[in-house]
Amino acid sequence: MAGPLAGVRVLDLTTIVLGPSASQMLGDMGADVIKVEPPAGDPTRQVGPGRHGDMSAQFMNVNRNKRSLVLDLKNPAAREALLKLAAGADVFLHTMRPGAIRRLGLDYDALCAANPRIIYCGAYGYREDGPYAGRPAYDDMIQAESGIAALEGRLSDRPRYSANIMADKVMGLMTANCVALALYHRERTGEGQAVEVPMFETMVAFALLEHQWGHVFDPPLAPPGYPRALIDERRPYRTKDGHIGVLPHNDRQWRAFFRVAGRSELMADPRFADIASRTRNIADLYGTLAEILTTRTTDDWLRALRAANVPSTRINGLDDLFDDPHLNAIGFWRRMAHPTEGPLTVMDVAPQFAKSPGDIRRLPPRLGEHSREVLAEAGLGPKAIDGLFAAGAAVEPGRDEP
Repeated sequence: MAGPLAGVRVLDLTTIVLGPSASQMLGDMGADVIKVEPPAGDPTRQVGPGRHGDMSAQFMNVNRNKRSLVLDLKNPAAREALLKLAAGADVFLHTMRPGAIRRLGLDYDALCAANPRIIYCGAYGYREDGPYAGRPAYDDMIQAESGIAALEGRLSDRPRYSANIMADKVMGLMTANCVALALYHRERTGEGQAVEVPMFETMVAFALLEHQWGHVFDPPLAPPGYPRALIDERRPYRTKDGHIGVLPHNDRQWRAFFRVAGRSELMADPRFADIASRTRNIADLYGTLAEILTTRTTDDWLRALRAANVPSTRINGLDDLFDDPHLNAIGFWRRMAHPTEGPLTVMDVAPQFAKSPGDIRRLPPRLGEHSREVLAEAGLGPKAIDGLFAAGAAVEPGRDEP
C-alpha cells in the first residue's frame, strides 16, 4: 500500500535540520522528494560520525526517502533545469531568506509562472510583513528570542537553551503540516499558493500556549508563566534507589495515589481537593509528592502505581531507548543495509495509517546520486545533461566514490 502522499513530487531546497526533517516526513508518507543540493552538499553531511565524509549520522537521520540532485543554482543553466522540474512538481520547499531566493530568480512568481498549481513553501526566520524580515535565524537564536531560553533559565541560575534543537524540530513538524494543508486546499480548489512558515512567530506561539497565562485577558489577570511548569518541585522524583516519573493529573488519579501511598488523609486536605486548589498550591502538592516517593524503591512504586492506573514511568537515558521493550516489540528500531554505508539502525515511521501507511523506501542518498536520473525525468536529453555536468551546473558522484 502506498502512503497518503504517493504521487506528490517535492522539490526540496532545504539544508540542516528544519527543512530536511519536514521533507523527510513528506517522503515517509509517500512523496517523491528530490533533494536539490549545492555542489558542496548539505552542510549537515559533515556533522557527526560516519563511515564516509559526506554521510554523517545527523544527515542520515533527516534525509531518508529522498533522491539527491546537485545543481549550482547560480548557473543560469541549472536554474532553467530546476524550473523544468518545477513544471511537473507539486511542492517547492526552501529555507532560504526571501532576499536570497529572489536573487536566485526562484521566488514564488517565477515558480508560479512555471507551474500555477505549485505549493511554494518558505520556512525561515520572520514573517515578511514585519520589521525583522530578512534577519538570519538559527535554532539557538530563535530559542533565545521566543522566550524559551528564559523559560529554561527559570529553573537554573541563567537562561539556557533546550538540550534539543527544539526550534528546528518544531518548525519541521509545522512546515510538513502546512504543506499537507496547502495540498488539501489545492485538492478541493485546484489552487496552488505561497505558504510562509516563520520560525519566530511559530515558536512564540509554541512557548506561550501555556505560558501566556493571565495575559490571555486584557487587562492581564496574572503575569505570564504557567506555574506548574516553572516550579523546582516539578522534576523526576527520587525514590529509595533511583528516580521515577509520576504525574497524577485528575481527581481520580490523585485519590488513587494518596490511597496507594497510605496517605488517604491528604484527600481531604483543602489544598489538594480539586484541580483549582491543586493549581493554586502546586508547589506544596509536588513537594508532598516528592517526600512520599522517597519511601519506596522505583520497582515497588511502579508496580503499585500502575496497578492503580496512576501515570508513572522509569527515567530512561538515551542508551536505554535502544533496549526499550515496547520499542523493540513494535519494530521501531529497523536494521537496514545501506548500499555504501553498510548496516544501519533506522527509526521507524512513527505515525500509523490503516489504509495508506508510510514506509522507508529509500535510505539517505549520496551527494548527487540521482542527478542524471532526475534531470532525465525533467525531459532533458543525454547531451543536455552531459552539458550541465561539463559546465559544473550539475554534479553526480565520481566514478571512484564508494
